[in-house]
Amino acid sequence: MDKITAIKTKRMADEIDSVFKLSPKVKEAIINTNREKFVPVAMRQHAYRLDALPIGAKQWISSPLTVAKMTEYLEPEGADRVLEIGCGSGYQAAVLSHLFRGVFSIERIESLMVEAKQRFRELGIQNVHTRTDDGQKGWVQYAPYDRILFSAAPTHIPQALIDQLVPRGVLVAPIEKDGKQVITRFVKIGDELIEDELETCEFVPVLDGVQR
Repeated sequence: MDKITAIKTKRMADEIDSVFKLSPKVKEAIINTNREKFVPVAMRQHAYRLDALPIGAKQWISSPLTVAKMTEYLEPEGADRVLEIGCGSGYQAAVLSHLFRGVFSIERIESLMVEAKQRFRELGIQNVHTRTDDGQKGWVQYAPYDRILFSAAPTHIPQALIDQLVPRGVLVAPIEKDGKQVITRFVKIGDELIEDELETCEFVPVLDGVQR
């Protein structure tokens, strides 16, 4: 990361921290992730604003504030492996790569996955593992996961994902409920998920199947 980009990224992290208190490790992960690389070239001048931006295929890169919040809500401290449903641009996964030994990210739109993988290669990020698939099925091969994050809004948590979460593991998702979306944190106790509603939000919906 060049000096000017580093200054812009640090300023963005400070702005996030002023409206939503960040833990030192999450703030450092934001500072060390070059957001500009995940934004379409035509939108680069807006990369450091706390706004969601379109990335094509009717998808969006979440606001850096939202990414920071979702990361904090995951409670990454002490966790080793995280599964992300909805890779999109790859920005959220890149932030998570500084906090987890293994990041497993699934994207249903093949063109977005190809672009995200290229960005990870260019940035030398080697601990993000990717797959083009319907993320609602999870990724059994590498289960179980300490944390699971939805970067798109489901109406419910599929049983397959509950099964792939470790006991006392944390799952964070923007749940569609009564015509609105609510960021909800779930903790797995036995075979049950205990939920805690955190705040309203706006994400693209989870869709079925794969788009080639």
